[in-house]
Amino acid sequence: MAVKDEKMVDADPEQAKQKKQKLKKKGQKGEEDKEADLSEEDLELKKNLELMLERAKDSDAGVQRTALDGIAREIRESTTSMTSVPKPLKFLRSHYKEMKDLYESIPAQNRNKPALADIISVMAITSGKQGERESLHFRLLGSDDQAGSWGHEYVRNLAGEISSEFQHREEQDADVKDLLNLVSQIVPYHMSHNAEPDAVDLLLEVEKLEWLAQYVDDKNYSRTCLYLVSCCAYLAEPDDTAVLRTAYDLYIKCSKYVDAMRIALRMNNHELILSTMTSCPDKLHKKQLAFLLARHGVLLMYEEEEEDAMEDAPQALKIVIADEELREELRNINSNSRLSEMFLSLARDLDVMEPKSPEEVYKSHLTEGRAPSGPAVDSARQNLASTFVNAFVNAGFGQDKLMTVIPETDSTENVHWIFKNKDHGKTSATASLGMITLWDVEGGLPQIDKYLYSRDNHVVAGALLAVGITNCGVQDECDPAYALLCESVNHDDPNVQIGAIMGLGLAYAGTQKAEVQELLVPLVTDTDVKIDVAGFAALSLGLVFTSTCNGDAIEAIIQALMMRGELELSSPFAKFLALGLGLLFLGRQEAVEPTVEVAKTVNERISKYAQVTLESCAYAGTGNVLKVQQLLAQAGEHIELKEDESWKAVHQSSAVLGLGLIGMAEDLGNAMAHRALEHLLQYGDTAVRQAVPLTLALLNVSSPSLNAVDTLSRLSHDADIQVAQNAVLALGIVGGGTNNARLAGLLRGLGSYYYKEPTMLFLVRIAQGLVHMGKGLFTLNPYHTDNQLASGVALAGILAVLHSCLDLKATIGGSQYHHILYFLTPAMKPRMLMTVDKDMNLLPVSVRVGQAVDVVAQAGRPKTISGFQTHTTPVLLSVGERAELATQKYLAVNPVLEGIVILQENPEYIDSQE
Repeated sequence: MAVKDEKMVDADPEQAKQKKQKLKKKGQKGEEDKEADLSEEDLELKKNLELMLERAKDSDAGVQRTALDGIAREIRESTTSMTSVPKPLKFLRSHYKEMKDLYESIPAQNRNKPALADIISVMAITSGKQGERESLHFRLLGSDDQAGSWGHEYVRNLAGEISSEFQHREEQDADVKDLLNLVSQIVPYHMSHNAEPDAVDLLLEVEKLEWLAQYVDDKNYSRTCLYLVSCCAYLAEPDDTAVLRTAYDLYIKCSKYVDAMRIALRMNNHELILSTMTSCPDKLHKKQLAFLLARHGVLLMYEEEEEDAMEDAPQALKIVIADEELREELRNINSNSRLSEMFLSLARDLDVMEPKSPEEVYKSHLTEGRAPSGPAVDSARQNLASTFVNAFVNAGFGQDKLMTVIPETDSTENVHWIFKNKDHGKTSATASLGMITLWDVEGGLPQIDKYLYSRDNHVVAGALLAVGITNCGVQDECDPAYALLCESVNHDDPNVQIGAIMGLGLAYAGTQKAEVQELLVPLVTDTDVKIDVAGFAALSLGLVFTSTCNGDAIEAIIQALMMRGELELSSPFAKFLALGLGLLFLGRQEAVEPTVEVAKTVNERISKYAQVTLESCAYAGTGNVLKVQQLLAQAGEHIELKEDESWKAVHQSSAVLGLGLIGMAEDLGNAMAHRALEHLLQYGDTAVRQAVPLTLALLNVSSPSLNAVDTLSRLSHDADIQVAQNAVLALGIVGGGTNNARLAGLLRGLGSYYYKEPTMLFLVRIAQGLVHMGKGLFTLNPYHTDNQLASGVALAGILAVLHSCLDLKATIGGSQYHHILYFLTPAMKPRMLMTVDKDMNLLPVSVRVGQAVDVVAQAGRPKTISGFQTHTTPVLLSVGERAELATQKYLAVNPVLEGIVILQENPEYIDSQE
């Protein structure tokens, strides 16, 4: 074999020589063939260009100038629309080096030198070496002509090279003034040629986003701001905030106050919220802003004079409105006082006012074979499940078939439903009355009032909780909730205390009410108070002061974490302390860092859990890649646990939930989180696997996508009972308020499968109740306004339930704390579009409802919805759906048709029938 190789080597040089000659001939032939393929026009163009190139070498400056102008004219005429490489550039490609040599040979004082540099700069698009940025290099040496005169493709290429060069010079700490001069030419060109995204990208690269405002007008603000807002999810801090601030300024400049308020709410910037409301001159727009604030859970205090606004609690958002009638109307809208009335009119319009019984939800007659019956069924547990199902299904309707029905006689058979429950079951049953009369403060409180004076403390606790639930998201002038709940916070019975504390948390969620802080902070810090009471107090503080970084509340919870003993910190309710602390920093990003450092110093039993919860809450909805990587590393760690050391892995569950929390804001992050969860299911330890179903629920709240439902359905039969339990409850949250038929059938099957396991059956029933919540008129999704805004209080309520599921046996699945489920109340909102006129009366109009289409940076005026159907308002909107007005008879004050939208008549509309 070796001999053969030697012969081959000897023969190689001769063969190589022959091959080269053949290739050379082939190449020459190929060139000839190419020329033969050219049309007469192309041949003439090629000869002309070569002739002009020869003349450009002439020593006479005039001849040289004429030749260069001719080449430039040919290139310009061919680059107006660039679908392929223009012919002049193709024919001159072989002369590129020759032209660069010519440039070097021309003396510096020759006026033609910049003109030649311009031509070489354009040629470099197709002929220059990648990464050498020759196009930009020669552009900077060229004339002062506008870059746009060479066509759009040249300008785009130049912008790309500028960003690379800028980065390089920044690293070298070199001067960038010449680059910025070029940017100031390119940006107006982009803005006037429907290439707003390119302009924004370039300004972001050169860190001059503030220049954008001077080029934005009424024609291009919409596309520009839409792109800016969508960029936000992919930028690191503080660039993400800067981009949103720029979008806000542009909206204000173009007098688009509703859009500006949307950005202010997304930034959670109280100054901008007040500034937008104050600067808005139009009364109708002010009312629409109040509707948006009410949906988001932000309460403004409308005062008559400046002095009134300065008084009282400093944390409250106060605004001066001199017009008394407008002030009252804004107060009514912002306090959601008409929400119950609007919701009931929607229900009447859709003809779903008839109360539903739990059996109508279970549909046991449809399940084949095994039905829950006999000694395996715990009747108290079954009644408790029916209590919750009844509460969720009839939520907000004010009537049902269990709680609001008065027994006909005093016989034992007609005992009130509350007393068909045991101990803590009575608490949940009484509290369900609050859910049934949700938002109806005037109609609900009289029905609840009689139970506040019961001799049974469990009933009293439930009544206090019911008061909070009824007032959730609704602020009444008389403030009845505080008056009814404040005295019971320090009651001797811890059950009554917890009822009052939860009631305060729900009634004042997101309001920053200082009086609630004064009541709850002592309960958190006092080490003599039971850990469960302190945990609920911390969680309620987190709800009331969501995203505020309230100093007193933070200090109180950290003190509690430091002062409590090891045994207490091992309890599930110590996690509520950590979650309450996390909710105070919800979405506040780097503001959490000092508190995370302090959390490292607390007892090791809770320290890691607190750190992970704080960071995941602070970066909720930001899509921050670095934080996701950190959480994945923590979740993927394999910790060796000895007996009684399960607390060492408890932070991993929170890390998995954090993945969903950070990635839930936009589609790409959501898809990536789903993929990560699949890996964690396969390779994760017990604590990790138990949190996966809950994270899937968080990523798909009220959005029963096929993938999520299939995965959860698979996990509901998992060998690990806690994974199965969490998966069943997660199915309920994923289908929350959707009435999804596939999911309902799946849950009926699970009810039949788990008929001998009381806890599993209980959770299946709860999930069924959640799927049929509000007879299909509700959503739990914290994201609203076209998925652009996440309501902090809604997210806080969902997180409270999901974190409690990490210890399901001790909380929702146990016999004592199942009323934690009522923490979902702040997230429960009608998924409706309702249109009203300027006097706030219902105004039915035709709207098209279809799947939302992403139109960011798309050319022209693309359709924003696909597969639409035309309906008359009020209509229901599912997750991922969008609505638009079917006619131009009315103009919407809010560009996003969702919730309650004010319409005004279009003065330019002409009815075609007339």
